[in-house]
Amino acid sequence: MLNLSQTTTVIKSIPWFLDLSHESINRLAAIAEVVSLEPGVTIFHEGDQHPHLYLIFEGKVRLESFVPGRGSLPFSFAEAFDVVGWSSLTPVVRQMTCTAIVESSTKMFKFPAQSLMACCESDCDLGFVIMRRLANIVASRLLTHRLQLLEIISCHK
Repeated sequence: MLNLSQTTTVIKSIPWFLDLSHESINRLAAIAEVVSLEPGVTIFHEGDQHPHLYLIFEGKVRLESFVPGRGSLPFSFAEAFDVVGWSSLTPVVRQMTCTAIVESSTKMFKFPAQSLMACCESDCDLGFVIMRRLANIVASRLLTHRLQLLEIISCHK
């Protein structure tokens, strides 16, 4: 595992956090836990209320959604510098919108959603950067989902 200084160094190297001050990075490092997972491990299931956000810095995670009549279908892969579990930071809908399964050995930061939200609320610059990045992720995932659903619908005609 990484100590606090090493965690801070890794966080500084992640493009997501380039705009942050030293103090904001220290706040993130203080709540981050490094986890290593092997292929086949399910991080969370669609519909779960999961209390963590993950930022991958090594490896690959498959994202799947259940489609009635078709079963669970992969719709995307999250890799280095991608985030999974963003639903844990949404104030109303905290249910996971997909299932996340480790595809290849993965190392990631695990942030407790409540602690991360408290950091964002007490540090407006950090909160702005995090929420701006999350908005882009949500929009991208919604577009990916929509395109795949349209493909599924067109195949059934």
